[in-house]
Amino acid sequence: MKNKKIIIIGVLSLFTVGNMNAQKKPYLDKNKTIEQRIDLLLPLMTLEEKVGQMNQYNGFWDVTGPAPKGGTAELKYEHLRKGLVGSMLTVRGVKEVRAVQKIAVEETRLGIPLIIGFDVIHGYKTLSPIPLAEAASWDLEAIKKSAAIAADEASASGINWTFGPNVDVANDARWGRVMEGAGEDPYLGSKIGYARVKGFQGENVADLAKVNTIAACAKHFAAYGYVEAGLEYNIVDISNSKLYNSVLPPFEATVEAGVRTFMNSFNTLNGVPATGNAFLQRDILKGKWKFDGFVISDYASIREMIAHGYAKDEADATAKAVIAGSDMDMESYLYVAKLVDLVKSGKVKESLVDDAVRRILRVKFELGLFDDPYRYCDEKREKEVVGSKANNEGVLDMAKKSIVLLKNEKNLLPLKKSGQKIALIGALANDKNSPLGSWRIAADDNTAVSVLEGMQQYKDNQLVFEKGVELLTQKATFLTETIFNTTDKSGFEAAKTAAKNADVVVMVLGEYGFQSGEGRSRTDLNLPGLQQELLEEIYKANPNVVLVLNNGRPLSIPWAAENVPAIVEAWHLGTQTGNAVAQVLYGDYNPSGKLPMSFPRNVGQVPIYYNKYSTGRPIDSDKNVFWSHYMDVEKTPQFPFGFGLSYTTFDYKNLKLNKTSFAKGEKVQVSIEVTNSGNYDGKEVVQLYIHDEFASIVRPIKELKGFELVNLEKGETKTITFTLTDKELGFYNNEGKYLVEPGTFKIMVGGSSDKGLQSGFEIKE
Repeated sequence: MKNKKIIIIGVLSLFTVGNMNAQKKPYLDKNKTIEQRIDLLLPLMTLEEKVGQMNQYNGFWDVTGPAPKGGTAELKYEHLRKGLVGSMLTVRGVKEVRAVQKIAVEETRLGIPLIIGFDVIHGYKTLSPIPLAEAASWDLEAIKKSAAIAADEASASGINWTFGPNVDVANDARWGRVMEGAGEDPYLGSKIGYARVKGFQGENVADLAKVNTIAACAKHFAAYGYVEAGLEYNIVDISNSKLYNSVLPPFEATVEAGVRTFMNSFNTLNGVPATGNAFLQRDILKGKWKFDGFVISDYASIREMIAHGYAKDEADATAKAVIAGSDMDMESYLYVAKLVDLVKSGKVKESLVDDAVRRILRVKFELGLFDDPYRYCDEKREKEVVGSKANNEGVLDMAKKSIVLLKNEKNLLPLKKSGQKIALIGALANDKNSPLGSWRIAADDNTAVSVLEGMQQYKDNQLVFEKGVELLTQKATFLTETIFNTTDKSGFEAAKTAAKNADVVVMVLGEYGFQSGEGRSRTDLNLPGLQQELLEEIYKANPNVVLVLNNGRPLSIPWAAENVPAIVEAWHLGTQTGNAVAQVLYGDYNPSGKLPMSFPRNVGQVPIYYNKYSTGRPIDSDKNVFWSHYMDVEKTPQFPFGFGLSYTTFDYKNLKLNKTSFAKGEKVQVSIEVTNSGNYDGKEVVQLYIHDEFASIVRPIKELKGFELVNLEKGETKTITFTLTDKELGFYNNEGKYLVEPGTFKIMVGGSSDKGLQSGFEIKE
């Protein structure tokens, strides 16, 4: 009985403390709206505390251990205790997040909780395929689920904010960060960006308060996908037409999806660094689009405006960033050092600070952090969720859907399930680290299922593995250059012997996982190291080769495209790589992926993309050299955007429009019959393209304006219907005004951007 009394007293004491806190901190009153609570909190904050909310620091010490002594770690720790930090980056795991959150909530004057950010690019510990690979699925529900799995694991580990999705449209495979986006097309990129935001955040803002969602961040705003020469951190110089019609639509789609944060980019646009670009951040994002979340700088990008030659010193960089609309400083150390004095001197209006802080606080309230700062700090949930069976099944499903069959001759695929002698060759085939990809900083090394392990599950074939060639000369890491072996061929002979004795050779070649991603620009898109030579030698020994590509960008493989009978694009597929590849190779899953980026014949064609513009001399009309072409290679891609084969075949017929002449504003109905004419059940991505034949601004020769992923049993026919509205038929002029002009339109529907059934219609005044 005595013990029970003690428990009751304890509860009453907590209740009393809670009431006292509500009286002293009226912004904790849950009965008020978020905006009312912000209105109550802002006036209580000093200028220094406001600026503190605009300051994000990277993880800096063992937060569960003693306080740091000396250096930047001690400075950050002291700032945290004084309420001068609004967010932490890369602190992860429930114990660590709880410890750092405890300082912010219990040791500072106002107890404002931290928002904890992390690069959850394609998963937390249980990794999905890289985003470019996911885009190859064209499966919006699967992509949404993949983001939800990532959010589930990250939130269980204390994280409540991811720096994704990357919605940079990019058509230059030299740029390593193409692996983070959805490829070259703004329409597909918009749909995928929308789906990823919903996956991370839930269906509406109210879902942010759920424990298994996290705030998303659209990046990089803007035009980072168009860095000159595919060179990381380089300048961008594009037209207004490209900006409004290609770059901005996916970002606007994320705003429509309710994304809560944006990240600006490292590049310049019209000579102004994006971090200091008011046109982007204030005029378009916060003005035209009415975005009410907050903008964070990319890593140290505020300070980097000095190196750009745009800001003369730290104070100038700080002022320009705040005035332009960059609300939070990631690791430049400048807002917390310079902004208070800039406000006091009148160089920056305090109202701009108030606006930034209001935006940051709004997201924190939406996440429920003020109501329960430790809501993401449940160790039991962390153990149950991270690496769960359900999450592994989810990423396996995503991985299978991401695989693209590029070529399949001689009936090599699917492999027979018994009675075959198979030689598996290539260092990547037995690699458990590379398939994880570049952005996997929370994942443990060597946790991917290798292709060898996946194929070993099929026990009725004779499988022999040979590395063939050592791929790397030293261990690759996230922070170091990837160095490839270019001299040691000692494994060639053993691999050739294995190939000669096999019925089929499966070769797993490509890029190492750390060869794509940030800081991984390339001028050579061929197979790196000695892999091309190995491929040709094995082909001489046995031409029945199935080439499985592991890569984070389109590669140039002209020899393989001409000679190798079967090619499978398997990207970097994450944790379940080997199981996904094996199930596709053996036909337990019929590949349905389509390329989200064009594959060049050689690097000299780059950038190459399907939605190009016609020139004044697009074809050889006079039988001479004076037309738009290359002397040494075709100007078409090796494999075009939207291309992908299946183990079955699909026939298209009866393309119909509801009529051929429309008034502006009328809906255009397009239907087509698709038949599975092969011997396997399968899925096909039916794609619709249009061409505005003449306009006040020249339009691309074709533009994706609709797609549908359809399941068809063998022999089955379905009618697919698309509806085109002003949203699909118009474009932006050079002033950013959206136009739907009268004129004639061509239409094409098929299974790729390079061929399909064609028709046309007219829009009248």
